[in-house]
Amino acid sequence: MKSLVSLDKNNRAFTTTLIIAKGVKIEHRAVIILLKRHSNRQTLSSFEMFKVPTKGRPVEYAELTELQATFLITLMKNSDTVLDFKEALSKEFFRMKEQLAKIAAQQTNQQWIETRNRGKIDRKVETDSIKLFIDYAKEQGGSVKGCDMYYSNISKMENKALFIIEQKYKNLRDVLGLVDLLTVQQADRIVAKALQDGMDNKLNYKDIYKLAKERVTMFADIRGQSIIGYLTHDEEKLT
Repeated sequence: MKSLVSLDKNNRAFTTTLIIAKGVKIEHRAVIILLKRHSNRQTLSSFEMFKVPTKGRPVEYAELTELQATFLITLMKNSDTVLDFKEALSKEFFRMKEQLAKIAAQQTNQQWIETRNRGKIDRKVETDSIKLFIDYAKEQGGSVKGCDMYYSNISKMENKALFIIEQKYKNLRDVLGLVDLLTVQQADRIVAKALQDGMDNKLNYKDIYKLAKERVTMFADIRGQSIIGYLTHDEEKLT
C-alpha cells in the first residue's frame, strides 16, 4: 500500500493532492481547484506541481508539506471520511518525523559511524568487482548500455532481497540501522565473491548475475527481511 507521506530528495516529508483526493474520496480535479482557489493564502502560495503519465493526458498534481496539506483539508467539509483521513495523515506525518529524528540521532553514534565507514570499504570492493564484471560482460557481447546498468541493477537486487523499503531515500545506506548496515556489508561481500567466482569459471555473464542473485537471496532467506523505516529492538539497544 502506498504511504500517505513520502520524503523528497532533501528528506523533507510531503504528501500529494492525489493522495488527499483518494483519502477524502473526492475527485482529484476538485482538490486542485480548491488548492488553486486559495493559493492567495500565504500557506498555499508556494507549492510544486508535477505530472504523472496516464493512458490519456498526464495528470497534474501538487506536492504539499504537512502545514499545507492540513490547511487544505480544513477547507473541506468535515464529514466522517474527511475526519478519518485527516487523523490518519496527521499520524503518518508524526511517524515520519519520529523516523527522521531516529535517523539523525543514529548518525551521530560513533559505533554507527565506524560501521558505515567500514561498509564504504566493502562497497568499494564490490563496485571494483562490478566494474571487472561489466568489462567481462561486454567482451562476451553484452550491450554497452545494458552492461553499464549492472551497477544500479545489482544494488537494487540486494536491496530488494534484504529489505522491505517503505520510502525512497537519497542514500538508503545512510538511513540503515546498525544491524542492517552489517547485513548489507555481508551482502556486498557475497556479491563480490560470486562475480569473481563466475568470471574465474568462465561462466556466461548472465549466469554470473544469476549466481550473485541466488547467493544473496539465500542469505536473505536465512536472515529475513528488515522493514526500512523502523529501528529493530536490537538496533535500539546498540544506538
